[in-house]
Amino acid sequence: MKIKEYIKPVSIAEAYELCSKGAVAIGGGAFLNLGERVIDQAVDLSGLDLDYIQERDSHIEIGAMATLREIETSSILKENFDGVLSKTAASIMGVQVRNISTIGGSIYGKFGFSDIITILLALDAKVELYHACCMDLESYLNSDMDKDIILKIIIKKNVSHAAFESVRKTETDFSILNAAAALVDGHLRLSIGARPGKAKLARGAIGFLDIVEASEAGTTLAVLASEELQFGSDIRGSEEYRRNLCKTLVKKCVQEVLQ
Repeated sequence: MKIKEYIKPVSIAEAYELCSKGAVAIGGGAFLNLGERVIDQAVDLSGLDLDYIQERDSHIEIGAMATLREIETSSILKENFDGVLSKTAASIMGVQVRNISTIGGSIYGKFGFSDIITILLALDAKVELYHACCMDLESYLNSDMDKDIILKIIIKKNVSHAAFESVRKTETDFSILNAAAALVDGHLRLSIGARPGKAKLARGAIGFLDIVEASEAGTTLAVLASEELQFGSDIRGSEEYRRNLCKTLVKKCVQEVLQ
């Protein structure tokens, strides 16, 4: 990667104006250096007071520049959502990477290998943007808003139980497949990521929850989710292997959430 001009704006408005004209926002920057990309203007967001985790009466707010390490160690997040967001962050790569990677950068990149996107989808997280205001994470992932600035992530305290599972070849490797489930306002949400495409909700599988026996819910939804979503092959695993993993991980998540 090569950066021709580095800019550190003093306001979000300035950062947005630069990005709207083609500059590239730098969150943590952990994965920007993976390729040979040439960036004409890089906009550093680290001085815009977006590094925080705050608890409100009805929800949790996580600033876009909060690192995965801060999410891992946050007492607020350990005490909410069954601590699943902190546990998920703790499983991502090594401490050095978690000290660099930010939640905003993870979402902005829409990375297919992301663990954090998978659990946030299950938790029904919202993304607040500078220009486009607030939208649910699923809509953001399917949008083309690469020039807007992510300000914060909002998660309502309406989650009674949540779980995350993943499989990886080594402890510090990317997930071969990951899955998450959460009870949000009493309704089950189920997401699967690293397929190797970006995480998606298994909406079709959830539609059968009311017509299956509670004792069989995990097994049934696992099979349905593996049939509903598309999987692919890469150096980490084949399509068939991922589809079979999906059945195992989804079953574990659903059983943990519904127990």
